[in-house]
Amino acid sequence: MGKVTGFLEFNREPPERRSILERLKDHKEIYELWPEEAVRDQGARCMNCALPFCHKGCPLGNLIPDWNDLVYRGRWEEALAALHSTNNFPEFTGRICPAPCEASCVLAINSEPVTIEYIEKAIVDRGFEEGWITPTPPEKRTGKKVAVVGSGPSGLATAYQLNRAGHQVTLFERNEYVGGLLTLGIPDFKLEKAVVERRVELMRAEGVEFRVSTNIGVDVPASKLTSQYDSVCLTGGSTIPRMLGVPGEELEGIYPAMDYLTQQNRINRGQVVPPDERITATGKRVLILGGGDTGADCLGTAHRQGAEVVYQYEILPEPPTQRGEANPWPFWPLILRTSAAHEEGGVRDYSILSKRFSGVDGKVKTLHGVRIEWGAPGENGRPVMNEVPGSEFELDVDLVLLALGFLHPQHEGIVEQLGVELDARRNVKTDVDKMTSVPGVFAAGDMARGQSLVVWAIAEGRQAAYGIDKYLMGESDLPSVNLRGFA
Repeated sequence: MGKVTGFLEFNREPPERRSILERLKDHKEIYELWPEEAVRDQGARCMNCALPFCHKGCPLGNLIPDWNDLVYRGRWEEALAALHSTNNFPEFTGRICPAPCEASCVLAINSEPVTIEYIEKAIVDRGFEEGWITPTPPEKRTGKKVAVVGSGPSGLATAYQLNRAGHQVTLFERNEYVGGLLTLGIPDFKLEKAVVERRVELMRAEGVEFRVSTNIGVDVPASKLTSQYDSVCLTGGSTIPRMLGVPGEELEGIYPAMDYLTQQNRINRGQVVPPDERITATGKRVLILGGGDTGADCLGTAHRQGAEVVYQYEILPEPPTQRGEANPWPFWPLILRTSAAHEEGGVRDYSILSKRFSGVDGKVKTLHGVRIEWGAPGENGRPVMNEVPGSEFELDVDLVLLALGFLHPQHEGIVEQLGVELDARRNVKTDVDKMTSVPGVFAAGDMARGQSLVVWAIAEGRQAAYGIDKYLMGESDLPSVNLRGFA
């Protein structure tokens, strides 16, 4: 604890965001540079608690008080080593993680938490700038070959750890770019793709082989992988979108959110999309259904495309601005959150049920909705939803984006061909070491856990690497992640 009174002297001050007028003109990251002195002051706010609840809040078990203190003392390279000891990709989590660690910060009991996420980003970005992060190939190879299918954060973490253990890793990606949702799902204004590419190039220099535009189970049968590799790990994510299931959902102009976001990311990479395939908000009345992070990503993208107006509707009631009595610290606060995209504009509304859509000449023109009230829990323990009499309404729309989350991974292809067992939610079932019902076949990330956070995906990938290494070698020196210790 470098500065005993730091939490008393300094208020929470995250890096400043670029002005709204400036950032709406491009898709670049929204934050200004954070001066070193400001980072050190924020690190000084960490109280080095006897029982650091931030560890419990982070699935990776990051050594948060350690690197906060090292940053305050100006020992940046040591802070980077502490950061990398538990997290392969702090440049990702430092940008797009909702920071459950901050919700568990002891300061958050009656004050603003330490800016853990932003300090994390500052450490790793400085590491790249100073040249401290360089390729570190394994000193020796085991002779074992592992195929990882899916190059999102979980697949990257699995490959990273296994390569460090000396195994020869080939990572397969069905899209044309490495990174999964990091590259094609997350907008550039939250995560510029050069940040992903520099880490991928580092992994390539360390010996990981990447094969893009290769859809295992379609282009290559799953049996070929199991015959040519000593182990296979499935990290293809949760990719089947949840739909509304209401009349008119098939109309032109209604799309799953990820179709919209991935197209814009491809355009940002220089790809040309034919006009008849373009999903754009330019000059349109846009409706986003879903109030989570993906909905906010659609909101920010629609702003940058020049939408006339953007509505974001949520079926759940508006969250409170402060924790309720039933939601105490250190649990994740169920409160109203305002993202940078919400600062940029848009109309948010809650407790709205979409009943149906109607259109003209096959194109969506109107949402038919109704307001709802949430009553006491019913027999199934869930609150009962009741329509408010006389609250029916119509909304003129030109583009509707369904940001309703995902159901489960795609089963057609590799999952069915391997014959792995599924759990009750139709995700791939695994044991504590992330092995599936098929010996030698593992699964991690959203494919096994279900739709979740990038920090969970990395933790799952690290645990899968531990399990695979133990399966191949009889034991493992890789760190094990206590995934069962978290909700």
